[in-house]
Amino acid sequence: MAVSARNVFKGSVASIQEGPIHAEVVVTTAGGDSIVATLTGTSVKALGLKVGSAAVAVVKAPSVILMSGTPEYRFSARNQISGTVSSIHAGAINSQVTLTLTGGSKVDAIVTNEAVSALGLKPGEPAVALFKAGQVVVGVPV
Repeated sequence: MAVSARNVFKGSVASIQEGPIHAEVVVTTAGGDSIVATLTGTSVKALGLKVGSAAVAVVKAPSVILMSGTPEYRFSARNQISGTVSSIHAGAINSQVTLTLTGGSKVDAIVTNEAVSALGLKPGEPAVALFKAGQVVVGVPV
């Protein structure tokens, strides 16, 4: 499978919580990293999602917000996953920052070079990736 999104989390459906319009679907990787997606009930049925079925969670890197240090606020983003900065590739305006999560998955974020500096992001330093469940696209094998 080839997609333009940098973040493709392969795993299986760990849980599905259905509501009248939307469902919350959790995809967990082999290493134990969990990604939460909000899908319509129609999508859950069309994809044939069931607990234990193989799935991928896809998130575009510009949708990922990074946070460093101790938070002073709580955030509404359903996905708040901790990791360690493993690499930073600086461009003219933006940088691609890669975090390695506790289970071994990697998540990429595209942030401004100014944000990298302001957050004090460096390889080996802890950081948190935040993204809303509505930004996650779920796929299944065909």
